Amino acid sequence: MRPWVFTLVGSAALLAAGVTAAAAPCTRPEAGRVTVVVGYRSEPDLSAAAAAADAVIVHRLPAIHAAELRLRDPALGRGLTRMPGIRFVDTAETRRAADEPAVDFARSDGAGGGEWQFDATREGEVPDAVLRAAASIRIAVVDTGADLTVPDLASKSPGAFNVVARTADVRDDFGHGTFVASLAAGSVTNGEGIAGFGGDAQLLVVKADDGDGTFTDVDEAAGILYAVAHGARIINLSLGSPETSPVERRAIAYAIDRGVLVVAAAGNSYARGNPVMYPAALLQPPGSDGAGGAGLAVAASTPTGARAPFSSTGSWISLAAPGLNVLGDLSALAPSWLYPRAVLPGADALVGYASGTSYAAPEVAGAAALVWAANPSLTAQQVAELLEQTASGRGRWTPDLGFGVLDVGAAVALAQSQSVRTAAGPAAQSTSLARAR
Repeated sequence: MRPWVFTLVGSAALLAAGVTAAAAPCTRPEAGRVTVVVGYRSEPDLSAAAAAADAVIVHRLPAIHAAELRLRDPALGRGLTRMPGIRFVDTAETRRAADEPAVDFARSDGAGGGEWQFDATREGEVPDAVLRAAASIRIAVVDTGADLTVPDLASKSPGAFNVVARTADVRDDFGHGTFVASLAAGSVTNGEGIAGFGGDAQLLVVKADDGDGTFTDVDEAAGILYAVAHGARIINLSLGSPETSPVERRAIAYAIDRGVLVVAAAGNSYARGNPVMYPAALLQPPGSDGAGGAGLAVAASTPTGARAPFSSTGSWISLAAPGLNVLGDLSALAPSWLYPRAVLPGADALVGYASGTSYAAPEVAGAAALVWAANPSLTAQQVAELLEQTASGRGRWTPDLGFGVLDVGAAVALAQSQSVRTAAGPAAQSTSLARAR
């Protein structure tokens, strides 16, 4: 199995490889050089294997015992799998982005008008006290970075880290991460742009692409680990691939084992064979039909509450949220053809429309912050179950929408009532994810 380049599952298709802030910048492979990702038992085992294979350690992920190696001589790398303490070896490959089908659904006239996503999810029914209390919750957006000059994001004074360059430079050349971050945690009090779903929740922007809009599973894992280490209670992953890998599974399991709620976009591939998409399918396993799960896999809905035409379906969908022509903040560098502009009366912020499950997922991530703010005693698994219980299906699951469309008002009300059944601990849910082949 090879590691990947993932696809951003919004109106752009892009993706990334990565985590300690004090580490030297990651050196990307030179032309003709081969890189591999290895899992190892101990640091001495890794060092010995790298020396025997005449390889340079490009990137270490010590929290999950994985590393990316650059091979000087590919022939020597063939013996890595037989070296003591090496648990898996995958080939690291990078592919360029391609446009996603959701691009075809972005129209300048919008769908439902303005910020229809808030009415559709009853976000306006959340008490002001809960919006303020969400300041205790940190949401991490692992994506293409963000334009931190956008008023809605600047007001949050977000944390920022680039896992590839190992700097605080998270500029967003593509616009995807900016749009996602604004939906998850854009300011609700500054009077500019749009209001995010997370109230006063803190925002951590983790840029995981290397500047050309591509990601590998190593970059994704690095972003997840950085977010966990820096206090994220919720991690949004608006990216995906039809395949998974040991390093991705380990990173997801690491976050879940530490009580983090991971939310992932289900993908926009319904018209392309409707493949199972990862990491979403690690959170709600194929064949589960909504039962169990370790996080939330989010599909996209329309203003009428139906599945968006592009949204992936299957037994691994948890719930849905508005994803057709939703309104969000734009990076100054975002291409206008990809994000049709909109005008908000009385505001100077740059906003526009986009379609995709990429934009449904951060709405759920923001809603999760409000649920946690309403009842801080909940576990991550209980927050996920509560969001499912209160979605529009009211307990009925379907492969199109999972448990239905997000209902933030109902979820917060139920959290405040503390009428939530005890769920299995998050560590129990993630054990199988950590088993790397």
